[in-house]
Amino acid sequence: MSGKKRILDLLNAAAADGVFPGAVLLVSRAGHRLFLQAVGQAAIVPSPRLMTVDTVFDLASLTKPLATTLAVLVLVDRGRLRLDASLAELLQSQSLPADKAGITLRQLLSHSAGFPAWKPYYVELERLPQTDRQKRIRELLLKEPLEYPPGRQSLYSDLGFLLIQWLVEEKAATNLHHFTRKHLYDPLGCRGLSYRPLEQGPPAAIHDFAATENCPWRGRGVTGEVHDENAYALGGVAGQAGLFGAAGDVGRMLDAIIRTRAGISVGLPWSAARLDEFLRRAYPDPANTWALGFDTPAAVGSSAGRHFSRDTVGHLGFTGTSFWVDLQRKLTVILLTNRIHPTRANEKIKEFRPVLHDAVMEEFG
Repeated sequence: MSGKKRILDLLNAAAADGVFPGAVLLVSRAGHRLFLQAVGQAAIVPSPRLMTVDTVFDLASLTKPLATTLAVLVLVDRGRLRLDASLAELLQSQSLPADKAGITLRQLLSHSAGFPAWKPYYVELERLPQTDRQKRIRELLLKEPLEYPPGRQSLYSDLGFLLIQWLVEEKAATNLHHFTRKHLYDPLGCRGLSYRPLEQGPPAAIHDFAATENCPWRGRGVTGEVHDENAYALGGVAGQAGLFGAAGDVGRMLDAIIRTRAGISVGLPWSAARLDEFLRRAYPDPANTWALGFDTPAAVGSSAGRHFSRDTVGHLGFTGTSFWVDLQRKLTVILLTNRIHPTRANEKIKEFRPVLHDAVMEEFG
């Protein structure tokens, strides 16, 4: 059996076994596509709809590296933000509580600022007019008790990236949606990557989007609008979630990172030296896999499997999305699925990801 057929068989078997209704897998090396295939269904309720390679996904937490982090990278590279600046320096107009004043942007990006992983802020926000919600969530973030002193350990946190969004929007004097469009996605030819602000209304063509959950809070199925409840309450644009895109869009964004590492940086919105700083692990502790906004594979039990080199960055998304980029091999593996359709209770993807990644790397790595 050829390696490519083995990979396709794994994808089809996963769809048949209910790991996800459907998926798109893209594998590329230095910008050249080696494998691109869609399997299964983009939706199964209320009626089946085939997945295609152009299906647009709610990328969930891939927003963190591909929107918020890269926005910070651009601003740091232009001297408008400093990674080791504290919140007291960055938010001088705010009265900050003592436990938050010394938190640095670097700590926020590497999930070591001490914030809890998640809070259901949307429950309070939905009672407020939309125009008041951004101000309120920032008040809640500053009041939120920390889990541990900043810099002491790491805990993956949506809350930290909501705070980073605030810092970016303060320095950029525009919202994250407009900043990323103007300075990242349009210049790099990734126009299919975008937030979907709820004020724009529902998508004109629902069939272009992978369905996510039949949401208990909203009381309906979700397609073409952000699944993450806190991001939804904020109007669809948030630091931790809200980005949409097809596999090709994600691939073009990651190709820009590979081109930078290969010394081809003409026309890119960041310098190679600054990008390298973001792609290195932030702390020497081997148990802390976080770089700045990107993750790296754990030594044991990684969703990336066993074969990626140590020079690898990636991220997972709650909706069933992921990417891993082996910077040494210039190899990118993007897996986009709708595993939470119709329910988030389906967690079979945890066992499937490393099996698939091992097969991909045995064929192409």
